[in-house]
Amino acid sequence: MELIRAIKFPLSFDVVRLQADINKVISHKWTDHYNQNDYNGKWTSIALMSEDGNSDSIFALNRSELIDTDILKQCDYFKTILDEFPFEKTAVRLLNLTAGTEIKPHRDYCLGYEDGCFRLHIPIITNPDVVFMLDDKRLIMNEGECWYINANFSHSVVNNGSADRIHLVIDGIQNEWTDTLFYKEAHPEQFRKPLPEMNEAEKQRIIEELNRMNPVLTATILKNIENNHS
Repeated sequence: MELIRAIKFPLSFDVVRLQADINKVISHKWTDHYNQNDYNGKWTSIALMSEDGNSDSIFALNRSELIDTDILKQCDYFKTILDEFPFEKTAVRLLNLTAGTEIKPHRDYCLGYEDGCFRLHIPIITNPDVVFMLDDKRLIMNEGECWYINANFSHSVVNNGSADRIHLVIDGIQNEWTDTLFYKEAHPEQFRKPLPEMNEAEKQRIIEELNRMNPVLTATILKNIENNHS
């Protein structure tokens, strides 16, 4: 089965409350996105959770437990949304793509559900002239919706509108709760990486090595592989 590129979850959030929280922080300092080779124009961010609790710590590849920033403490509705998602967060940011800005086609590796992690987008302010392309297909994400984006696939964005586009973007780690959420929308096999292609010689070498270590286990593994591909 093909890997899932995107999911629009059957979740919706109050746009008025989302935008009210944005209005509380819009005048704060927004930090330029660090991947400056990937865009033309102005693409900025504020962290709602970070390793050090600072709102300018906008990096997505965090390895330690995140804590609320002062910005999040001002935004009751954002906090409510995050509390409703019972999974470990690895990044929580507001991302602002100003009018006329283009994010070039790129990939964010190891950010698909098949990797045990994922990225959610909740649009807060957007417009019909935002063109978000994922694996050569356009996604139209409306205000208040909740989307999973498999960022392992090539994606790009152009804000052709006259107003900024702002999303709440949440990166998280797979758990039983998220499995329930995701597997209601697609078959679990659509979130699993296909086995790498091997020629017959490579397959035989692997089988011989497995047989040398544990013939009984090898038979079980081969039977499972056969069942999964039948």
